[in-house]
Amino acid sequence: MEEIIKKILADSLKVKKTFVGENISKLILLAEKTAAAFTSDRKLMLCGNGGSAADAQHIAAEFVNRYTLERPPLPALALTTDSSIITSIGNDYSFNDIFSKQVKALGIEGDILLVISTSGDSKNLLSAVNDARSRGIYAAGFLGSDEGKLVNLVDLALVANTESTPRIQETHILAGHILCHLVDYILFQRHLSDE
Repeated sequence: MEEIIKKILADSLKVKKTFVGENISKLILLAEKTAAAFTSDRKLMLCGNGGSAADAQHIAAEFVNRYTLERPPLPALALTTDSSIITSIGNDYSFNDIFSKQVKALGIEGDILLVISTSGDSKNLLSAVNDARSRGIYAAGFLGSDEGKLVNLVDLALVANTESTPRIQETHILAGHILCHLVDYILFQRHLSDE
């Protein structure tokens, strides 16, 4: 079993290292856009399904509460958390509409939408991105495949290109933590290092 553990670790590290190497400029761009949205009284909305829903909630909590730096709360919202909204939309309309209706209700021009998907083909995320972009909301994706439809639909695609769902999810949460760290740096620490 020790060899299994070592193999999992090696695979995880390899996927993360490749992802960061391929997406470093995109991570910086997303952090800059998110920080700009926050300073313009706009928000970050996040969504995903299953484990990606949990990642959306995790990242939103890092912004609203804190990541590692003591600082004011930042406006981030996971669209995966309100069971009454999600079940009413799913029941009355379609599961494909659970995020897009929230984007229509809550999103405004200048907001950021971050969709998280291991497949890159989730219909409810495709619908949310379409509605976001039609409203002037910048759409980014933490994705697990460059073959899904989301990769060509979002404004910015950050892809952990592997067939292993666990390795994709581990990489997405690393990307989320990097995003939180960079936004905190841009908003609250950059000026200190420039002095």
